[in-house]
Parts: sequence; structure tokens; C-alpha cells
Amino acid sequence: MHNEAENALALAAEIAGVLDGLLEYEIVFVDDGSTDATAERLREAARRSARVRVVRHRQQAGQSTAIRTGVARARAPWIATLDGDGQNDPADLRTLLAARDAPGRPARLELVIGDRRAARRDTWVRRMSSWVANTVRAALLRDRTPDVGCGLKLFARDAFLDLPYFDHMHRFLPALFQRRGGVVVSVPVGHRPRWAGRSHYGVHNRLWAGLVDLCGVAWLRRRGRTPEIDASD
Repeated sequence: MHNEAENALALAAEIAGVLDGLLEYEIVFVDDGSTDATAERLREAARRSARVRVVRHRQQAGQSTAIRTGVARARAPWIATLDGDGQNDPADLRTLLAARDAPGRPARLELVIGDRRAARRDTWVRRMSSWVANTVRAALLRDRTPDVGCGLKLFARDAFLDLPYFDHMHRFLPALFQRRGGVVVSVPVGHRPRWAGRSHYGVHNRLWAGLVDLCGVAWLRRRGRTPEIDASD
């Protein structure tokens, strides 16, 4: 979360409402150097529930770094992520879990990611910039993932921490998991209007930065090797 004070308590309550009674879980909030009351609201959420843990960056470090901080501090073997602005519906966490646990799932399934295309609730500019970036990325990386920008993801913790880390890596997780031999599955999810606050992304930091990073990820994929290991060893 970055400057999401108006969304913090509501999102914590909604996540708990979805997961209570379904499985054992914790909620790890990462406050990425907020300058509003986000930290205070998150501390209040932690006082209300022992399942809530809060990590705070002293300075803003960006979404990829915040995700990595949260994953490193989390204790479960599988991690689900969602954005802090309330646009991802926590109810879709059940959809991700069902896809992971479906009979006949791929043996090396390491990432389940949401696909918001049928329900996208964003401005025309954000939809268009996402469409351009997704189209170019798919053509170059061939990652067979229609909506890499969706914040709803479920992945194996150890596999994630084994990925090469760089700023903005969260935009390329399917390609990075595939590079190490992992299988990626996309599932339809919902999308909601922002509850409160304002978006921190625009064309400059969303579209153009992503296109530049794409060149580096394409290079990584070409250089990657996934050996088959003899089970007898």
C-alpha cells in the first residue's frame, strides 16, 4: 500500500471475511513509504486481528520491492497477492485457490493469475495503455498470459524468491516463472471501481517503463536454461 489510508481497514476486513473458516492464513500488509495515515490504519488493523502483520518501508521503493518484502516476511508455502486500492475483489482468492487445487492440475504449477478483461473497471487511458503493453509483451515473450497486470496472483513462495529480482518485475511474473520451468494458469476474476483515493499509475510510469523493461526480460528468457534433473540423484 502507498497512501491508501481510506482503503486499509475495509480491505483487511474483507480479506478476513473471505478466508475465515476456509484455511489457515495471515495477512501481510506492506506500507511502501506512505505519507498519509496508511501506517496508522494498518496498525489499527493489526490491533483488531492477530492475523494481520504490517511491514513498513521508510521510503517508497515501488510495487515490485513491496511485493518481495511481503513474500520474504510471509511464512506460508503459497502466497496470494492483491492490490491495496480495493479494485481486486478478495472473493476471487477462492477462485485462485480452486484453480491451484483442481484435479489434474499441471505438476509444475507455480503461478495462478487473474484475468480482468471481461470486467475491467478503469479509465480509458489505463485500459488502452494496458492493452498496448500486453499486446507487445505477448508478441515478444510468448508467455500466453492475457492480463499480466492483474494484482490477484497465487504462487509458490520458494519459486518466487528464486526469480531474478529487479524493479518492475511484478509486470513480468508469468514469463519469469516460465523461464524456470514453472506452469502458469490464468483464471477469470472480477474488477471493481476504486473505493477511495487516487491511482498512482499513469501512461508514463505504467506503459513506457514497461516497454523498456520488456527488452531486459526478453534477454533473460533467451539466456535461461532449465535442466532436467535425474530423479535417482
